[in-house]
Amino acid sequence: MRVSLHTLGCKVNYAETAAIKDKFEEMGYSITEFGNDTDVILINTCSVTNNADIEARKIIRRAKRKSPNAFLAVFGCYAQLKPQEVASIEGVDAVFGQREKFRVPTLVHNMLGGEKTQINVSCIDDLPFDAAVTTDNDMRTRAFFKIQDGCNYFCTFCTIPYARGESRSMDFNRISGHIEKIIQSGYKEVVISGINLGDYKSKSGENFTDVVRLIESLDIDLRTRISSIEPNLLNDEILELVANSKGNLCPHFHIPLQSGSSEILRKMKRRYKSDQYKDLIYKIKNKIENCGIGVDVIVGFPGETDEHFLETYNLLNNLPISYLHVFTYSERDNTPAVNYINPVPVNIRKERTQKLRELSIAKQRKFYLEQVGKVLTVIPETYIQEEGMWKGWSENYVKVKFVADQEIERKFYRTKINSAIGEYVYGELIL
Repeated sequence: MRVSLHTLGCKVNYAETAAIKDKFEEMGYSITEFGNDTDVILINTCSVTNNADIEARKIIRRAKRKSPNAFLAVFGCYAQLKPQEVASIEGVDAVFGQREKFRVPTLVHNMLGGEKTQINVSCIDDLPFDAAVTTDNDMRTRAFFKIQDGCNYFCTFCTIPYARGESRSMDFNRISGHIEKIIQSGYKEVVISGINLGDYKSKSGENFTDVVRLIESLDIDLRTRISSIEPNLLNDEILELVANSKGNLCPHFHIPLQSGSSEILRKMKRRYKSDQYKDLIYKIKNKIENCGIGVDVIVGFPGETDEHFLETYNLLNNLPISYLHVFTYSERDNTPAVNYINPVPVNIRKERTQKLRELSIAKQRKFYLEQVGKVLTVIPETYIQEEGMWKGWSENYVKVKFVADQEIERKFYRTKINSAIGEYVYGELIL
């Protein structure tokens, strides 16, 4: 039988979908591209915003129209938070929660032929940690490796602790073995991922700094990129390890800010103030001059005035960052912020979102221009036939294009950057 899978949301979701796909293949199912006619459809959902829920519903309906006779199952955060709502979508045959998701292949296999929508969503207290690694990138360039799951922070706007449970982590002594398997599979880059990655704590006492130290100590032909990490969990030792890395650790961080106003940060129940965030960014750039720094920011949080937004805009405008991921605040059921007074009108939320997205373009443009004349290390990922060029990412998360033979080996290439045009920098290989 044929199975088609689709993923919405974060890097952790993609890693988990890949692990579930592998289990289906072990059971003898064949995997077909999402959107093709198939026998079983699996959709891994996100619920970080209201738009994520809307997108999930659209994709579920579209997938069922493409394969009207397929068995369609939904899992992930949206399924955990609102199982009855998901089950009510026409065409859904099964809904699975977080506790059940890694048993989805067996559960679906046993359900095939059933006539009534089945909901399998249970309590998320004391969830075990389940490892997940992407293995389905045909180019064998970048893998995502989940070492942590869940979150204990309970920010007032966020549903993730309710959808994924409390923070839990992979056994420390299993990490190097997984990395070795990733290398054996032919990958050149791994993204170490988690829901609150910096909160990694093994049962034997190791923390995320120990993970970073372990990775740097390995003798490997693989570079490691740290996924999103909370600013209060990015310590000096991690910065020193990245600054002095022999090539194992990428000079790139993605650090959520959410607001540049300390008053709004307090209402969000974030664990830092705007001045502390600013100091961290400058500390990074002082230690790792050409480091790429991405930032998450939420606009339109309840009570956010024009002055609060201006604080956010001015802070980001003055910081030496590389790009922004801008989210428009949306009310989420069962979060404290949904009941806060002074909601920001939707049209103002959209205006503020657009201003920050324009700032992001300007920040990226400035960072890319700073790369001209530098030598970056690039892994070729995709060949563009009509341009006769390869594109890939540098160690500091810059999109690079360069001319090379279509049959070049997948490895690290030192590339001198000659220009920055639009969304790319252009370079030539140093042979």
